[in-house]
Amino acid sequence: MESSMGEKKIVIIGGGICGLATALALHRKGIKSIVIEKAASLRTEGAGIGVQPNGWRALDQLGVGHQLRLKAIPLLSSTDIILRNGTQQVKSVVWDAEYRCLKRSDLIETMAENLPSETIRFGCQTVKMESDPFSSDTILHLQDGTVIKAKAVIGCDGVHSMVADWIDLKPSRRFNNCGVVGFTNYPDGHGFGNDFLRIRGDHIMVGRLPVDEKLIYWFVSRPRTPQDTVVLKEPKLLRDSTVELIKEFPVEISEVIKNCDLDSLSLFSLRHRAPWDILLEKFRKGTVTVAGDAMHIMGPFVGQGGAAALEDAVVLGRCLAQEMAMKPMTADLDTKRSEKEEEEEKAMSKKIEKAIDRYVKERRMRILRLSIQSYLIGTLLQTKSSVIKFTSGIILFTLFTIIADHTRYNCGRL
Repeated sequence: MESSMGEKKIVIIGGGICGLATALALHRKGIKSIVIEKAASLRTEGAGIGVQPNGWRALDQLGVGHQLRLKAIPLLSSTDIILRNGTQQVKSVVWDAEYRCLKRSDLIETMAENLPSETIRFGCQTVKMESDPFSSDTILHLQDGTVIKAKAVIGCDGVHSMVADWIDLKPSRRFNNCGVVGFTNYPDGHGFGNDFLRIRGDHIMVGRLPVDEKLIYWFVSRPRTPQDTVVLKEPKLLRDSTVELIKEFPVEISEVIKNCDLDSLSLFSLRHRAPWDILLEKFRKGTVTVAGDAMHIMGPFVGQGGAAALEDAVVLGRCLAQEMAMKPMTADLDTKRSEKEEEEEKAMSKKIEKAIDRYVKERRMRILRLSIQSYLIGTLLQTKSSVIKFTSGIILFTLFTIIADHTRYNCGRL
């Protein structure tokens, strides 16, 4: 069976943050890959993404940190407000570590610009995967009839991952809450300084992060409603219903949402992979694995979904490079292979499997801790049971004495 894309390579399915970061990590290590993206162009939806110190360490290893720092101002402090029984509890913290809020489009476009041309294949949707009965390769069937024989496949195709299904991962679960995000632009400057504001009410959390002196990224975590399918298609209804929902919140946050850019609005379900599944899943089938949301979708409550995907890319790139350093993958599908070539390919497949196992082992405990923390905070936010709320709070503050300790993590050198 032939591939219309030449020599066998590592194939990355999904051209979002994780897919592009993984391709970039492999490129930095001299390993060829192709990214299969079903969209016709770069997917930049999702408004903003907060990047904490661990995320910047990963971006520096990918070689794009210096470019992205020019696109967002540093956040120097945070203010947390808890609304309870008509009162406000306010806590402010000055940060001594790097935190910036990037436009998702800036992050995606910068990584894409640093990849070799032809790395990303747009408009390519994978409709079927199967194992090659004569080798350790994976055969990918695309919607346009193209067939690719891949030496390895990395699923970076998000929460509804075809690759995750193929390696028999259990499906993700939904929180009772959903998220609304958007941008608000102030041509004359917003005047909010470099402060990250977070407000928690009854089952609702609102955040406001400056991207630069004029642009604000905001998010709202709120309970799902039967009207969500309607407001999802009507930006004005989505904006107005969100403003109505937080009418008891400080007026300054309501005004941010009232003045938002309607084109930037999006509503999405909050999903997570259960912590016990992350502990028990294998995350590899042959030379196929997953990364990013396909591996460890988590609620946004610790702000680590994007950064964890960047960490995945660095670790996976490092593990693959270490195992594959002895022999590049240059077998030509159009040439009849000798027994020696077949043995070399089998050996290479074993190296890739070993690399993936190292990657999974290194990432498992890291993402387990993040998923537990996010799960507990999400439970606190959505539950109406005082018993569950109390129990979750005790576990949270017992396991995570320093709530922001996860930002100190260092995924290491690429």
